[in-house]
Amino acid sequence: EVDLDERLGELDLRNDSDIPDVPPPTDSTPEILKRALSGLSARWKNWWIRGILTLAMISAFFLIIYLGSFMLMLLVLSIQVKCYHEIITIGYRVYHSYDLPWFRSLSWYFLLCVNYFFYGETVADYFATFVQRREQLQFLIRYHRFISFALYLTGFCIFVLSLVKKHYRLQFYMFAWTHVTLLITVTQSHLVIQNLFEGMIWFLVPISSVICNDIAAYIFGFFFGRTPLIKLSPKKTWEGFIGGFFSTVVFGFIFSYFLAQYQYFVCPVEYNSETNRFVTECEPSELFQMKKYLVPPLLQAVLGWETVNMYPFQMHSIALSTFASLIGPFGGFFASGFKRAFKIKDFADTIPGHGGIMDRFDCQYLMATFVHVYITSFIRGPNPSKLLKQLLILQPEQQLSVYKTLKSHLIGKGIL
Repeated sequence: EVDLDERLGELDLRNDSDIPDVPPPTDSTPEILKRALSGLSARWKNWWIRGILTLAMISAFFLIIYLGSFMLMLLVLSIQVKCYHEIITIGYRVYHSYDLPWFRSLSWYFLLCVNYFFYGETVADYFATFVQRREQLQFLIRYHRFISFALYLTGFCIFVLSLVKKHYRLQFYMFAWTHVTLLITVTQSHLVIQNLFEGMIWFLVPISSVICNDIAAYIFGFFFGRTPLIKLSPKKTWEGFIGGFFSTVVFGFIFSYFLAQYQYFVCPVEYNSETNRFVTECEPSELFQMKKYLVPPLLQAVLGWETVNMYPFQMHSIALSTFASLIGPFGGFFASGFKRAFKIKDFADTIPGHGGIMDRFDCQYLMATFVHVYITSFIRGPNPSKLLKQLLILQPEQQLSVYKTLKSHLIGKGIL
């Protein structure tokens, strides 16, 4: 066992020493900000740059929300592509793989293949009526999975044919790097869009909770941080972690109350084939209808209330906010470990004071998976609207068979 530990230790050291130094990212801070903050210390200069750019990004995010769900989908796709580019670029730099035959093209080809598969699944699931009216799309949807597999298989064969002697290990490094990157970025962004179709509130509350936790933890850590939280991120402190938790839960509870009042945020996003537009109009479900709740006896003495009126979704927001503040940061810790492993400070220098896009969305991907699992486990029930869309795709004789079966079933139960 001792010999094995020594060999593994030597192997680990050898691998670390083989990793070349990656050129540090350039400072992309606008000159006007540099001049305005030139008199401040580096610590406060970074604080102001981060704060100004954070407000700018939040403002842009609210503008996109106003423009509608389709623009939000384009935003998710854009972020996915940029995150993929940042991670793949690190692989190119670390392993000096710029000169590998076909590999740069294959990385982007695999991204297109995986996106074609996932977005095709979304089209088939949510735009069935639209597809039914266009014969050219019916073929693509009917054989969508076969076409997706054929496209991927083409890229796989090209990769095998491009293998070069003395570079086999490097090429397989990059092949694995590409596929793990696809798993992290494309599949998670697909889940984000799935959450959005359930209602914009399932998209906004989780994402805003992660943003709130990130900002609150940074502020509490900046002003009150004394106790280191984890070695992977030396700047993270327990004070920031705890302050971020309570701030996020309160924010999620209040923000949910505001959003739950509007159909625009609570109704599932559906495509209207007659107007060729996404619509968010419905009769809000019980989750978004005000109810009266009894206050626990311990809190009655403190608050002086016996009952309280609130939306049921606000209770779910506590679960979402708790995950965003307690488990969500581990996505950031994972990213910190990744950056330390490859001797880089940030994924890129896209956003001054923040690093790359991936530096800001490392926790969001973990959050997206949790929300999707949470909805399917505790929220989502049978959807008559989606079932009806699927029935309308069937041939007339198949629809008649379903009708007869359903009729006999209802007669047998005494409903008809």
